[in-house]
Amino acid sequence: MPAPSSFSSPSSHPAGAITDVAGIEVGHFSDTRRPTGCTVVMAREGAVAGVDVRGAAPGTRETDLLSPGNLVQQVHAVMLAGGSAWGLAAAEGAMRWLEERNIGMDVRFGTLPIVPAAVLFDLPMGDARFRPDAASGYAACDAASSAAPAEGNVGAGSGALVGKLFGVHRAMKGGIGTASVTVGGVTVGALIAVNSLGDVIDHNTAQPVAGARTEDGTALLDTRRALLRGDLPKPLLAGTNTTLGVVATDAVLTKVQANRLANVAHDGLARAINPVHTMSDGDTLFALATGRVPLEGDAPGMTVLGTMAAEAVAIATLRAVHAARSVTVGELHIPCATDFAAARP
Repeated sequence: MPAPSSFSSPSSHPAGAITDVAGIEVGHFSDTRRPTGCTVVMAREGAVAGVDVRGAAPGTRETDLLSPGNLVQQVHAVMLAGGSAWGLAAAEGAMRWLEERNIGMDVRFGTLPIVPAAVLFDLPMGDARFRPDAASGYAACDAASSAAPAEGNVGAGSGALVGKLFGVHRAMKGGIGTASVTVGGVTVGALIAVNSLGDVIDHNTAQPVAGARTEDGTALLDTRRALLRGDLPKPLLAGTNTTLGVVATDAVLTKVQANRLANVAHDGLARAINPVHTMSDGDTLFALATGRVPLEGDAPGMTVLGTMAAEAVAIATLRAVHAARSVTVGELHIPCATDFAAARP
């Protein structure tokens, strides 16, 4: 198994982290052979789960069982991975890791861990024959802890890019970010791997901070305004982008409520990415509820929880690109948001 990658860029967590939610652990695996990897969000004791897939080109596993009308009530981990559809194999490693520790659903003939997964497309970054597999997913579980996870060029964010609408050569480095919000004793956290076709926007200023660059590569283009004035994007393969994430809370939720939380959490992506949910993105958000805090008395209700989830997602998306670092793979150099910030007067 390759060692943790030199592409890593851990950072501090003044905005909190998804691991502030009791019962949640996160582990990364970053491949040293090229920028790719996977990230596991683990709930060893099980968590009520939901999902909302908004992008038109998703790569997912075990999402149908999260529908409120279906049997399974809890999951034990969610796997986010690079490698496009090949990366779904990382979930098999998580299943093996959990089964070895007797974590999962008792199905009489064995303990069956429930591990939904989703993947993003990071194949332009280096030799595409290297992608997350079962051993990668197992290694991510080995690394999982309740500590605040590293952000930027790690795990599922290792090979992520943003702003590819006018070509990969004009894109910038994406990554993975995390944040949390606490109101009335209830915490909602988010972990977002940002590999979007569109630009990443600072939701406080409405200004792009990373995304498509001008033809000479020296400034941000502002994709939204470019499209509206008639600039033509490059032809795109479907599914070559995608933002993935997990929203978690310590509140007690039903499966219906968990699915609703995943649904509303996409509002955070809409604030932080433009354009978002495109035909070339497979944007997918999972929601986990570890059930430590009852929603009763003065505790926040679903309207407040949804507002918290959208805020955590927007902050985590922004943090993903702020924590990212530039990468050079062969002749392809991908700058990062801090490169542009440093160049400003």
